Amino acid sequence: MSTVRMILKELWHRKVNFLLGVLAVTTAVAFFVAFQTAARASNRETARLMLSMGFNLHVIADSADVGEFLMTGIASETMPESYLNTLATQKNISYNHLSAVLEKQISWRGVRIILTGLAPEVCPPGRTKPAMIFQVEPGTAYVGHQLADLLGIKQGDAIGVNGKPLKVARCLAESGGIDDMRVQCHLRDAQEILNQPGRISEIQAVDCLCFVEGADPLDILRQEISAILPGTQILQAKSVADARAKQRQMVYKTFSLMVSFVVIACGVWVGVLTIMNVRERQTEIGLLRALGYGAGKIGGLFLGKAMITGVAGAVIGFLGGAALALVFGPDIFRLTARTTVQPEWSVFLQALIVAPLFAVVASFIPMMLAVAYDPATTLREE
Repeated sequence: MSTVRMILKELWHRKVNFLLGVLAVTTAVAFFVAFQTAARASNRETARLMLSMGFNLHVIADSADVGEFLMTGIASETMPESYLNTLATQKNISYNHLSAVLEKQISWRGVRIILTGLAPEVCPPGRTKPAMIFQVEPGTAYVGHQLADLLGIKQGDAIGVNGKPLKVARCLAESGGIDDMRVQCHLRDAQEILNQPGRISEIQAVDCLCFVEGADPLDILRQEISAILPGTQILQAKSVADARAKQRQMVYKTFSLMVSFVVIACGVWVGVLTIMNVRERQTEIGLLRALGYGAGKIGGLFLGKAMITGVAGAVIGFLGGAALALVFGPDIFRLTARTTVQPEWSVFLQALIVAPLFAVVASFIPMMLAVAYDPATTLREE
């Protein structure tokens, strides 16, 4: 009788043991798939939530006064607008969501305001993301809450800033900060108002570096950007950057710990089931060894059963884990539910490889005991 046929007969004869083994592997795979999907979804959800904290990377001219920029948020010197395109065309870089800004404090209608010109966000090749902030159309303006209330400006009003006509697209909600005294317009309009064509105050971005123990991500960013744009300074809002990175690391470590506990428990489960199976089959093993079946043949029976158990558990576990993620994920990850919570087919391929190996490793010690068992001892007892 062939080994495959003997394995199939064993599975049919001891269905309960086989099904319990499949259930153990299914549980391990289902939790792994669900946690893996949730972890990736959590990273994307965290990234989206953290974007509301704003840009954390600022590139300003080398001649700009850093102290003044830190106090006012406005660079004292400008630099060429072409710098934005230079950064945006780079590959294998650690930043994204690039936006050029030109801003200056000016007097308007007897009030000191901040005029801010915004260029549309651009992303490096292959890293396109939804825009972090609203995009200002040419000829329009967004007026801060306090300024609009002070001057009686309403949405749809026509205003003029230094002779440049603008239509108020929106009066912004109260922020409780400097944005309440800001007029935001398109970069081209700001350049015309300030008579600084082709110039910008700074380039804002979001760094894409994860928290690295023993290394300062800012050093990496400065090396990358300085090599591309010599004559610039790179400043990072470290509290925002670290909050993003540490949040992702915390989520990753939490899911890893949970998955480890589940996998170890299920591995012990499979091992115990294999030990029980070996004990039930001691007489059968003894007879097979007496009939001339070698250790390789006997080991192949247990190995084949473990492989089948692993494959069955991988398929069922992936479907179960994906179903759990799809059912509960949208309620947890509300901002990115449509694009975040999706079956991870790459994980399915991993499960098809790892689950059978997992079942084999969990069955290894009991399998070796079965192979090494002296058939004479068994037959003498019988």
